[in-house]
Amino acid sequence: MTEQPQEHRVEITVPPDHEVGAHASFASVWRTQDSFVIDFSTEVRPSEVAEDPDSGTRYLHVPARVVARVRIPPTQVWELMKSLEQNLSAYERENAKSAHDDQ
Repeated sequence: MTEQPQEHRVEITVPPDHEVGAHASFASVWRTQDSFVIDFSTEVRPSEVAEDPDSGTRYLHVPARVVARVRIPPTQVWELMKSLEQNLSAYERENAKSAHDDQ
């Protein structure tokens, strides 16, 4: 009987044309039966006040374009959330320290 490994180590390689990344002003999340989809978007023009022709309601119109669409399986959502939380906590600790050093 072969012993199963205790952990996974994934080696991630970023292609050179993706190393810089894409700037995104915001993200939206939606889902299908098979995956969660995150659309990262950026504004393409300045926002403007517009009016809904049916209701007359005024709203802020933000023209944006998706710069990256990422689909992840439902099984990976918890791992993504944990990683985001860990990194956000580390970011807050580091920046809180920097803010106190400036005083």
